[in-house]
Amino acid sequence: MSTSQPEGVAPTGTIATHAERRRVVFATIVGTTVEWYDFFIYATAVGLVFGQLFFAPLGADSAILGFATVGVSFLFRPLGAFLAGHFGDKYGRKTVLMWTLILMGASTALIGLLPTYEAIGIAAPILLVFLRILQGISAGGEWGGAVLMAVEHAPQSRRGIFGASPQIGVPLGLLLASGVMALMTIIAPGDAFLQWGWRIPFLLSVVLILVGYYVRRKVEESPVFTELAERKEKAQMPIVQLFKKHALLVVVAALVFAGNNAVGYMTTGGYIQGYATNPDGPLAFERGPVLWAVAGSAVTWLLSTLLAGWVSDRLGRRATYLIGWVLQLVGVITLFPLVNSGSVGLLFAGLAILTLGLGFTYGPQAALYAELFPASIRFSGVSISYAIGAIIGGAFAPTIATALVQATGSTLSVTWYLAAMTVIGLIATLLLRDRSGIPLGPDHEEQQSISPIRGLARA
Repeated sequence: MSTSQPEGVAPTGTIATHAERRRVVFATIVGTTVEWYDFFIYATAVGLVFGQLFFAPLGADSAILGFATVGVSFLFRPLGAFLAGHFGDKYGRKTVLMWTLILMGASTALIGLLPTYEAIGIAAPILLVFLRILQGISAGGEWGGAVLMAVEHAPQSRRGIFGASPQIGVPLGLLLASGVMALMTIIAPGDAFLQWGWRIPFLLSVVLILVGYYVRRKVEESPVFTELAERKEKAQMPIVQLFKKHALLVVVAALVFAGNNAVGYMTTGGYIQGYATNPDGPLAFERGPVLWAVAGSAVTWLLSTLLAGWVSDRLGRRATYLIGWVLQLVGVITLFPLVNSGSVGLLFAGLAILTLGLGFTYGPQAALYAELFPASIRFSGVSISYAIGAIIGGAFAPTIATALVQATGSTLSVTWYLAAMTVIGLIATLLLRDRSGIPLGPDHEEQQSISPIRGLARA
């Protein structure tokens, strides 16, 4: 059965104008950038200040405690994914995206107002963890909605590049978070950064959220969901249907993302920043140069993510991923030898090489996930797979890396860990058939329900 459609016609058969698509792409990029800026600014602050201001008085290892709070938020991503998936499949993608943006922005701004341990004692880290949990719930619901708004509006032959628009929100968010933090080390150097400078990037979230909210309000609902609503074909219990018919697919899809996410969280989780600037560590770099190096690597990550989305429209999602896993493995092997060289320039080179593989194992993900699940439960499928993959992959990657170095005295153990996660992602990808170009609308629900896992006829 041919899946070809005229260019400029949405998968549901409705006409989507170039202007509408541009608005969707722009709103998706702006919204996800703001969302991930908020999420990553916390991880960046953990490696730089939170351990000292909130966790050191507890008497345990402040670095491990701080990075553990980064991971705790991931445990609540499935809750956000379940809620967003349920309401997104019943009431629409756009509504959910508005609420996730507000929740993330409010919790981030409140972190910027929190008193430290010195001021209010144990209540300080407790409140910090609570607000981080709210961030996790928001992040769990954000990605699936942003992905489907982009991919379901896209021409069939350009889903990869359209789907890359929410994906570049991650490196853009990292670039913005690292850049703003680096700027604050200049404006408020030394003790001033610990006293008040770190708070400004969190409070800036209020302005960014207002911009993101305004842009997202202008976007039309996904054409796939609109058609489902008009036909009254929305799933009544989408999550139940998902696990009843597609549980194994959720696991395989989650492992694909886990292989990317564990490696990506060396920077987005704040590990490299903390490792390189630790005054008692082997490098003891100044904060500013390291943050600028991370910001620079976010640019290379952004470019490789866009390139991978474009390539996936030509070679297919699976082939692009396989190229990406090889590139990512090369990046993992070269990362710490370059970071440990003692040169900030070589640290940047290690991160830049790593981001080439990260982009190729992240850029096609939006289109890949959207093409895996039937229309009526697609929001639930992509959101929950993403959330589970984030727990397996990135949730405790910085904590694991810190513990491995402390136990072995060498970053070689971290390299082996990241290489193993990369291989897991590769194996999971090999288990999937390529479904590039499969129709996404409700007319093709039966075709979409055929299992994409190799060796299985139906889910």
